[in-house]
Order: sequence, then C-alpha cells, then structure tokens
Amino acid sequence: MRVYEELQRLDNLAEQVENKVKLLEQENTALKNQLLVYQKRLSDQEEALEDFKNQIKISKIVRNIPVENKASAELRGRIDDYIKEIDKIITYLSE
Repeated sequence: MRVYEELQRLDNLAEQVENKVKLLEQENTALKNQLLVYQKRLSDQEEALEDFKNQIKISKIVRNIPVENKASAELRGRIDDYIKEIDKIITYLSE
C-alpha cells in the first residue's frame, strides 16, 4: 500500500510539473511574440528618426541657399513644399 501511495504522489508531482512546463512554454511564446512586436516598433521609430534627420539636413541646405533672384526663391519654395509633403507622408505612415 505504501508503494502505491508513493507512486500516486509521484504521478501527481509529474502531472504538476508537466502543467507548469506547458504554462512556461506558453508564456515563453507570448514573450517572444511581444519581443518581435517591440523590435518592429523600435525599427519603425529608428527609421522615422532617420527620416527626420534627413529632413533637418534638407531644411538646413534650403535655408543656406542664397536668395538672389526669382528662380532661387522659387526653388526654395518648391523644396519647402516637398519637405511638407514628406512630413505628411511620414505622419501618415507612422499611424
């Protein structure tokens, strides 16, 4: 009788261990998925940051173009318009 009770106890412990392993595997899978989501989000934010850095560089270049005549003023206006369009596109893609 004592051996039977010990086997039953060990069987219960084995079942508890199995359940705990399954729960840990599920948690591990969920955490891996969450990590992938965060990595994607970080990648998107880094890309957006690079776009903003490029935009700042372009803006600095535009500001440094000397406005001597009408053609230069038009060029500056076009570049400003392009920058505004790029801003709109980046905002749209960020959503």
